[in-house]
Amino acid sequence: MAIYHLHVKVIGRKAGSSAVASAAYRSASRMRDERIDRVQDFSAKRGVVHSEVMLPDNAPEHLGDRERLWNDVEAFEVRKDAQLAREVEFAIPREMTQAQGIELARDFAQAEFVDQGMIADLNVHWDIGEDGMPKPHAHVMLTMRSVDENGFGQKVRDWNRTEMVERWRERWAEHVNERLAELDIDARIDHRSLEAQGIGLEPQSQIGAPAQRIEGEGIEAADRADMHREIARNNGARIIADPSVALDAITHQQSTFTRRDMAKFAHRHSDGIDQFNEVMGAMRNAPDLVELGKDGRGEDRFTTRDMIEAEQRLHRAAEMMAGKGRHEVSDWNREAALARAEQRGLVLSGEQADALAHVTDGRDLGIVVGYAGTGKSAMLGVAREAWEAAGYEVRGVALSGIAAENLEGGSGIASRTIASMEHGWKNGRDMLTSRDVLVIDEAGMVGTRQLERVLSHAQEAGAKVVLVGDPQQLQSIEAGAAFRSIHERHGGAEIGEVRRQREDWQRDATRDLATGRTGDAISAYDRNGMVHSADTREQARGDLIDRWDGQRQHNPDSSRIILTHTNAEVRELNEAARDRMRAAGDLGEDVRLTVERGERSFAAGDRVMFLQNERGLGVKNGTLGTIEDVSPQSMSVRTDDGRSISFDLKDYDRIDHGYAATIHKAQGMTVDRTHVLATPGMDAHGSYVALSRHRDGMDLHYGRDDFASQDRLINTLSRDRAKDMATDYEQQIDPAQDYAERRGITFRARVAQIMRRLMPERVRDAIDDYIDSLRAPGEHVPAGPDREAARREVQRDLEVTSRKTGIEPEELLRRASSGQAFVRHARAVDAIFAAQDLGVAATPGQVQELHEARAGFDQHYPHGSRDAEAVYKRNPGFAADVASGDPDRAAPARRALQLETGMRRNPGLRADRFVERFREVRQASESRYAAGDYSGYHAARAEMGNMAMSLERDPQMESLLETRKKQLGIGMDFDSGMRLGRQLALSHGLGRGRSIGL
Repeated sequence: MAIYHLHVKVIGRKAGSSAVASAAYRSASRMRDERIDRVQDFSAKRGVVHSEVMLPDNAPEHLGDRERLWNDVEAFEVRKDAQLAREVEFAIPREMTQAQGIELARDFAQAEFVDQGMIADLNVHWDIGEDGMPKPHAHVMLTMRSVDENGFGQKVRDWNRTEMVERWRERWAEHVNERLAELDIDARIDHRSLEAQGIGLEPQSQIGAPAQRIEGEGIEAADRADMHREIARNNGARIIADPSVALDAITHQQSTFTRRDMAKFAHRHSDGIDQFNEVMGAMRNAPDLVELGKDGRGEDRFTTRDMIEAEQRLHRAAEMMAGKGRHEVSDWNREAALARAEQRGLVLSGEQADALAHVTDGRDLGIVVGYAGTGKSAMLGVAREAWEAAGYEVRGVALSGIAAENLEGGSGIASRTIASMEHGWKNGRDMLTSRDVLVIDEAGMVGTRQLERVLSHAQEAGAKVVLVGDPQQLQSIEAGAAFRSIHERHGGAEIGEVRRQREDWQRDATRDLATGRTGDAISAYDRNGMVHSADTREQARGDLIDRWDGQRQHNPDSSRIILTHTNAEVRELNEAARDRMRAAGDLGEDVRLTVERGERSFAAGDRVMFLQNERGLGVKNGTLGTIEDVSPQSMSVRTDDGRSISFDLKDYDRIDHGYAATIHKAQGMTVDRTHVLATPGMDAHGSYVALSRHRDGMDLHYGRDDFASQDRLINTLSRDRAKDMATDYEQQIDPAQDYAERRGITFRARVAQIMRRLMPERVRDAIDDYIDSLRAPGEHVPAGPDREAARREVQRDLEVTSRKTGIEPEELLRRASSGQAFVRHARAVDAIFAAQDLGVAATPGQVQELHEARAGFDQHYPHGSRDAEAVYKRNPGFAADVASGDPDRAAPARRALQLETGMRRNPGLRADRFVERFREVRQASESRYAAGDYSGYHAARAEMGNMAMSLERDPQMESLLETRKKQLGIGMDFDSGMRLGRQLALSHGLGRGRSIGL
């Protein structure tokens, strides 16, 4: 599998090294070291498949001779401890062919070293390890001095900065991942340290073939393969001791995985077949491993308990927020915002108006799914005005800087990246409050763990969150499809009326892309002359630039962007587009600059893209603009949103030409026309984004060397690579969800699944208790042989489920019994409610059953009976829903119970809830009295009485409400010794209302 490795070191005399000897070894050649008058002959060395010296534009040609180059370096450096060269060594993915690996190494060396002014001596080694697997890697020896036509000059200190090494590490990962995607190779690497990735393994930073390396005047033992194997062996031992570190690493970017994924990881982090088998065995038997069943291809899929728990926390936070309604906007504020929008010429469609009503309806969770170009941002702009008029503070976030900028530009919501927001939270800044509305745009790109952290924080703070996105567009980089999963569970507003494209058939094409009918969309564009093939990709690139240039000159005031999949293609297209601008006389005088990505020429009139968020400048990663003025020290740019910004290049150099961009940077972008170059790394999600950015038209170009026919093009651009969730699979991963309840009302049908290994003796009593808990009133409980058969049935099912879930049998039984206790308690409450409705007293048997049911419920769910009865008092129908045993009917009651428990655990929220509810009920009583609804009036008054009297049993709540008497309508000057509940009752003339009261 592809691995990440990039190591930088200095070759110097202080360590006894020679630049000539080092170069001869790495190139497997014979060279004379003139300084010490010795021949360094490594021509017998095997495995060197490519060797060349790469010169920058201003270097004299004679330095292209390796022997002359490094002898000149040796002669120029006179100090006995001189630093002679810098070496960068990096691993090439073994999934590539030799030709592909050499091309990748050359492109990286050219972009990151040669374009910066260094001479690069590149050597690609394709060693074969003892396991028979290739270990391709490259060595690049770099000069350390500036060079011009006269030879070497001063040493360039900036090339030795730590920041430069970090940039090389990051850029190598980008180069590799782009090329892997382009070649349709299902592998990726990560430049970050394993520690930064949250992976508890040692980085395998030493690779290479066994050799005795001769450098300078001595022999330096350099068996780097042994070092590599030692690290792999140590990591294997760590995994065997704690397999969770491996599972955590695998689930960093994917929620579920296969046996093949585990095998690839085990191969990377083990030494030899014996340890590989041990690592695989440890991973397969890890207590955190959860088997999910088979996927659509028939492969067994797995996840981890941590991943499941993250998903459960996500859904728990979403459910609690969906059940709360504390951010309502009045009809007056909503209508006023709509009226102001219409005065500006913005008239919302019916779907947009429905979405506006949805996000401002008061619930703490709003969800909007909209196709590309449906006007989601315009709708959010109207919602922002309504929220702000109601007294809320509106914030916006998105995964990327450019998406945050587009949200802010389209809606007026002040926006930033999620990473920036979370960083502030960690430092105690910008915390959410109950008066905040947080809009998360392009939510489909946010991974499960990150979205869970945000929702959990918002839920605890009492804030409102609105998720906006499209699950079919670009997928999250990290594991999970959280936005899609939340939408499937809770629904939301959907906007399907495409407004971005001006012609109906193009809007239909966007809907086709959104609904997976990529072939229909491409065929529609082909019928209208917007799909163009060429013999090669190079020719297709030229055709694209021709068409781009012609349209640019014909419609100079229109906005346009060139889109493709990889940064390498973006650079080629940028250079070609800029050449056309220069030929047409549309650029000022060139200024040659060294920016973050190497040497570039910039001029007034150039299109540029900012590549890093910089709050001081007000730019994001992906911001586009046009150069107004440029010098060797500074640059002035007018951004596309009309701002003029100036900056010193020594302070900010993350800038590049902006005629072309990657598709990933284009999500959320809108222009008049797009020009798309298709490459093999694209899929349905990237195609959807690329082919839906335009208002007027789109041109799609491809080469037949990449796609032999249009059918092949369509097949590639239709590939569904949507990410999954552990909860997508049918396997029941959490038996706590009313395990017994889902099995009807008879005893045999209600005994369920649960563990695979032998049952410990201590579980036997728990099984008996569980069997007893399943009986319905009046149902016979088996004894003797029937009891033993029931035990075996439960034990067999326990074995199955415990293996698949990794959950111990005692815990499974506890959870299942908890579900039964919930139902039993609801049945007892419902029976008493039924008696009260008939005007009769509960029987002694009903009272006894309620007491026992309370005790049983509280044993599994501390204070559960108290929380549940508080819910049932407000909504007696919930008791009947739970008592029915139907999990679908019981779901709202479960959510209400979770909310009630959260309120109990958070006193401040409980106080807010009490005040809000009391005021709601008081207003309801007044309106019902005014309407002549006296029965409704008396019911509301009874509930107010219950609430007042409840304070007598809740000293903590009384204390919290002491400062909120005015909000509760307590205006009398009571004696200081009178309890708050009594004050509340007297203030409103209340008596006692309905109560379970036993």
